[in-house]
Amino acid sequence: MMNYNTHHKEVIDRINSTERVIPAQRAAYKQGFSFSSLPFDDQLPLWDYIWNHGSTYREQLHAFFYLEQAVNKKDHHLKIWQTAIQWQSLVSDWGLCDALAKVFTKLLETFPEEVYAQLTEWNKSEDLWMRRQSVVSLLYYSRTKKNYLPVHQILALIEPLLRDNEYYVQKGVGWALREVHTVYPETALPFMHEHIKNISAIAFTIAIEKMTDAEKNVLKAKRKIKVT
Repeated sequence: MMNYNTHHKEVIDRINSTERVIPAQRAAYKQGFSFSSLPFDDQLPLWDYIWNHGSTYREQLHAFFYLEQAVNKKDHHLKIWQTAIQWQSLVSDWGLCDALAKVFTKLLETFPEEVYAQLTEWNKSEDLWMRRQSVVSLLYYSRTKKNYLPVHQILALIEPLLRDNEYYVQKGVGWALREVHTVYPETALPFMHEHIKNISAIAFTIAIEKMTDAEKNVLKAKRKIKVT
């Protein structure tokens, strides 16, 4: 039987002997551990244990590194989904939230109904990181995806958060608007015009990053018009 505590300590020792910055931590992970040759069905529970029992961001980061690697094999997707869905409840910063988004967006392509249903639930959560996840995972960086949800499903989760009070949720809304405009410009642009007064300055700045100057200028002008 695998001794999770022993292997967890091995990971902690590696982390503590490495520079704190993420590139150094990623390089340390790539060096491999004594258990790195174990099959997926044995390693995933260990990394799940580390995610749930780790006391530092970097321990969870190493667990994410494993998921990031494992999710490239579609045969692993079901077990990754069943595990990662639980990991979201321990997310307490934007870094880990967005790291998991990279995983969730791939799982969304494999299990669109199941993952979208969970994102819909998170969209209504009191937890700000779940709300952020509900929109960031929809497209993540659209260039990394082969298949996209229908645009109406994407906008259905963005719209309820337009007036959200949390800074990091608004950053996520802007991210999602930017990416949906990249994929579905003919629908996203009218959506932004319709809701221009409800889009926060935080989200708006991010949402227009990839637009043409003409598109940006029209939207900016419309935001300045006073509503009487």
